[in-house]
Amino acid sequence: MNKVQKEYLEQYLATLTPIERDAIPEAIAEYFCADEYNANECARLINAGIKRASCSLKAGYDAEDEPLPKIGRLSVVLNWAQEPVCIIKLKDISICPFNEVTPEFAALEGEGDLSYQWWRDAHIAFFTKYAASLGMEFTETSDLVLERFEKVYPL
Repeated sequence: MNKVQKEYLEQYLATLTPIERDAIPEAIAEYFCADEYNANECARLINAGIKRASCSLKAGYDAEDEPLPKIGRLSVVLNWAQEPVCIIKLKDISICPFNEVTPEFAALEGEGDLSYQWWRDAHIAFFTKYAASLGMEFTETSDLVLERFEKVYPL
């Protein structure tokens, strides 16, 4: 996290009680998606309260030997230029095969035309490419990490 991102996080943390701050398991800064257009669009959707969920390929965590996010984690949502847009708090995390993701969860992602078909097509394309970069194959039974979050700053 760079200086500007840390200062932005500190502005939010200053609004919390010591007990609330102590309950935060971790804080990170990140942008969503892997390209400029989608990173900026996701940041806009999150800031507008439209995007309230995200998913990732569990195999990516396994390949990087990275632990899954913890409930309560704060994320400074960045645009592609690495500028803070807002802060979200992770409310729920679960693991689910791709082919069992519900239309309700897909709608919470708030992207595209909000249809399940759009979500499905976009994520098959993305996860197929990402899995290949890991030397793996993406299938409809590949596990996803489903995250639900809420925007906490600015309100």
